[in-house]
Amino acid sequence: MATPQKITPFLWFNQEAEEAANFYISLFKDSKILSVARYGDAGPGPKGTAMVVEFQLASQKFQALNGGPHFKFTEAISLMVDCESQEEVDMLWSKLTANGGQEGQCGWLKDRYGLSWQIVPARFIQLMKDKDPKRTQRVMQAMMTMKKFDITRLEEAYAQA
Repeated sequence: MATPQKITPFLWFNQEAEEAANFYISLFKDSKILSVARYGDAGPGPKGTAMVVEFQLASQKFQALNGGPHFKFTEAISLMVDCESQEEVDMLWSKLTANGGQEGQCGWLKDRYGLSWQIVPARFIQLMKDKDPKRTQRVMQAMMTMKKFDITRLEEAYAQA
């Protein structure tokens, strides 16, 4: 029997929860909408619109609320994606920054809904675990010059004599 997820990220949207959830599930394998609770006659949202959307991204459960304009996302919390290849980094970066998203530094971005993401190649984490501080420093210095991670440039910095 599968253990239920004990902690579920809960995302507050103005009125884009269902749209955002559908966008996010289009990006990751093992993702789907689990349920949508809609506002009824009592409101406070328009009858029939999504109130809470429960969805799964890469087997991780999330909930999204259409709670109105009272709260906004900040960079104080982000979703980090462990990417296996440059192609995955490039695809996610492109799709998440499209249509109003914003590039940040060092693998960070904001999507069109204002949610912050870190798109990080697994290889970067591997390189940073090297016991040679000179190598890790060079990798870190290379990373600090990047917006979207470039695995080839990280590898080149790591390999310098």
